[in-house]
Amino acid sequence: MSQQSPTIHPDYTKIPQRWFWKNYQYTLAFHYAIDQINKDSHLLPNLSLGYHIYNVFHSDRRTLQNALLWLSGSDEILPNYQCTMRSKSVSIIVGTSSAFSAEIGALLELYKTPQITYGLFDPMLNDKDQFPSLYQMAAKDNLLAHTMIALLLHFGWTWVSLFISDDMKGEQFLQILKAEMVKNEICVALIEKLPATKVIMRRPREFTPMTRIKVSSANVHILYGEVGSLIIIDTSAEYFLEIGKVWIMTSKWDIVVYEMDHMLHSFHGSFTVSPQKKEIPGFKHFLKTVKPSQYPEDVYLSILWFYAFDCLPHGSLLGKYGVCQPNASLQFMPANIDIMMVSDSSHRIYNAVYRVAHALHKMLLQKIEMGSPGASNQPKILPWQLHPFLRKMQFTNSAGDHISSDGKISSVTQYDIQNIVNFPAGLGLMIKVGEFVCTSPFDQDLVIKEEMIEWPIGFTKTPQSVCSQSCGPGFWKILEEGRPACCFTCDFCPEGYISNQTDTVQCLQCPTHEYPNNKKNRCLPKVITFLALDDSVGMALACAALVFSLSTAVVFGVFVKHHDTPIVKANNRTLSYILLISLLLCFLCSLLFIGHPNTTTCALQQTIFALVFTVAVSTILAKTITVILAFKAMKPGRTMRWFLISGAPNAVIPICSLIQLILCGIWLGTFPPFLDVDTQAEYGRIILICNTGSVTAFYSVLGYLGSLALGSFTVAFLARKLPDTFNEAKFLTFSMLLFCSVWLTFLPVYHSTKGKEMVAVEVFSILASSAGLLGFIFAPKCYIILLRPDKNSWKGVKNTRASRKNRHSEGLAGKSQRGEGLHYQCTSPFVATEEILRVLIPETIFCLVYEHRFPRWLQEANETQDGWEQSAQTHWKKHQDT
Repeated sequence: MSQQSPTIHPDYTKIPQRWFWKNYQYTLAFHYAIDQINKDSHLLPNLSLGYHIYNVFHSDRRTLQNALLWLSGSDEILPNYQCTMRSKSVSIIVGTSSAFSAEIGALLELYKTPQITYGLFDPMLNDKDQFPSLYQMAAKDNLLAHTMIALLLHFGWTWVSLFISDDMKGEQFLQILKAEMVKNEICVALIEKLPATKVIMRRPREFTPMTRIKVSSANVHILYGEVGSLIIIDTSAEYFLEIGKVWIMTSKWDIVVYEMDHMLHSFHGSFTVSPQKKEIPGFKHFLKTVKPSQYPEDVYLSILWFYAFDCLPHGSLLGKYGVCQPNASLQFMPANIDIMMVSDSSHRIYNAVYRVAHALHKMLLQKIEMGSPGASNQPKILPWQLHPFLRKMQFTNSAGDHISSDGKISSVTQYDIQNIVNFPAGLGLMIKVGEFVCTSPFDQDLVIKEEMIEWPIGFTKTPQSVCSQSCGPGFWKILEEGRPACCFTCDFCPEGYISNQTDTVQCLQCPTHEYPNNKKNRCLPKVITFLALDDSVGMALACAALVFSLSTAVVFGVFVKHHDTPIVKANNRTLSYILLISLLLCFLCSLLFIGHPNTTTCALQQTIFALVFTVAVSTILAKTITVILAFKAMKPGRTMRWFLISGAPNAVIPICSLIQLILCGIWLGTFPPFLDVDTQAEYGRIILICNTGSVTAFYSVLGYLGSLALGSFTVAFLARKLPDTFNEAKFLTFSMLLFCSVWLTFLPVYHSTKGKEMVAVEVFSILASSAGLLGFIFAPKCYIILLRPDKNSWKGVKNTRASRKNRHSEGLAGKSQRGEGLHYQCTSPFVATEEILRVLIPETIFCLVYEHRFPRWLQEANETQDGWEQSAQTHWKKHQDT
């Protein structure tokens, strides 16, 4: 404990123009804390604290100069000697550089002198094995990186350059910051290490970091380092006014930015981040009222006063000079020297003084309780005795901050965000524009008042700092190989995908019942559709099915009405009825494919279609076989005659239908058709369709039907040239040719279409093939029945026969005389005999019988003078039972 003893007495007439007078606030905070403690009757009662104040030179050569002077206690450095025993200090408060604290730490450790630092927290200084006598007042600033990241994210800055001091503290901060940047997808455009030196470079124009800023594409830079490194940046910045970048800096930067006298320098519009602090009670009033006469031994206060007001009051160490205004105060300092704004370091100095005072107070109380001699009057305190109390110290300062043994403040961690605004002639302000509050890693909150922010020159709105422009909704990011994650290209989302956020990495697939809009930034509900009656295609097909059904019913009615006519009887009336009914069902079954499908209709569509078409095709096959047998069965002794007379060809229909019925039963019993949806066939629509279920069963049914149709076509083709006016083999051939052509075309078209078009193709094929059968087989018969009835009656037949009688007789007689076989082409007069037609055997049978028996009939007719027609009828009746 001693009186203040200034170390340097500079000539006040040579005022240093580049001194950082903002640092002098540390001295004033120290003065204020000492005065408050000395006035406190409860803290160190009856004792007053004394102190020494020494300047720290930013020079490697003079780092330990003042520390050795302090240890020697004289104006001459005498290592290992203490010249003033009574004023030996028990503790030392140092800052702001961690490097300086580490350098003198080894020296102070020789004497076990407690060292309390008021600079930023440095993990290197927290190593108790290396620095057991060193205590830090600053709290850990791990959340500083989180605050900067939150600020970057708020403004969307993802492309950032880093300027970090080249020391252990800077390296640790860099690792924390980079980890958080990777976690939040922020990329580093440039990393530049600031030289760890205390000497301001003499050639700032050649300062490499500043030259590299010119080529950096990032508009935002983070600056972190000790005061010396920051001074280098600011000094160099005078020569790089054209940069116009946004800087995010730590709280120590306020030492520099307030004392730059160049207009609108490069840090105008930048941000500083500093721990939120409470006001020191009464300190601002102290700053307003302090005078050099109150601390006459403090030469720096006198120099500052002279520098600011060009005068010195009476009682100052340097004597009175000029006439000072009565209201002269540090409050009215030049704009580039703001003493009134309390810095973080001043807060920590204030707390450091109180920490030492509380440690001394507890130690003295302990000595008094233990009854140590001289403890109450002039206690002898050795520096090393203070360590146990400094390590376990807990107290609450006058500002309400709770200080624990490790120097941490136990309140919620908060950071103030200030905007640097500079004006001409060095006028500058630091305006609080926001704060960051963090109660836990999962509970962080950033509040920014953007309307209060002043941006750097060249920016009229919030600057952008990105490697690539953001991908808006509807687009997704495609990373560029070999480049940071922030450098990417934007591409439209694939079909069926959307992105409703900015810079999405992967597009989201719309649910099956939704589809993307044109901008691909949202999913819209799909419209459920099917081959409906109100659809144009569905309506056309349904109308066609009804028209054809009605036509089939009309044809059926015509045949029923004229069932006793030769043409109806000649073509096997029963088979014609079965074919017409099956065709009617074919037309009607197409309606199962039109309209809203359900489980029942899906199960019936293919099976009903297969069964009715099988009946129709097998009926045609039966008719064709009947024609073939009729021409083969009239020779005596032939077995085919029995098959023809017994009606065996008609058995083809139930046999073929039964096989198809078995196939359909297996299909329905194993894997039947079911209701399904097609979400891909039409954009923005969900099409209800019937899934065939078992593909094998489906093609087995179609294959069987196809083979049956092919067989019918083959048989009809072979019988197409058989004689007979009413022989329908030619028409059966053409109808089956059309039928096979339709369904052979159906297969590739069916597989090349999707959705309701596929259903429409199948319906069209059903209608086309059925209409072909109806038209080719029954249209000619209806023509004769309705428009040429003269060809469909016995009277008309006789008239036609009379005109041709002589020609037929001569031809047959000539052949008989030559002994040639009869190859007579039977004509309609022989077919129209009602006695023959009543037996329900096609006309071709009678024609063949007639050809076989004609010579005998002609001979008997000549002998009895009866007509040959009567003779033929008589002989035909004799052979009816055969």
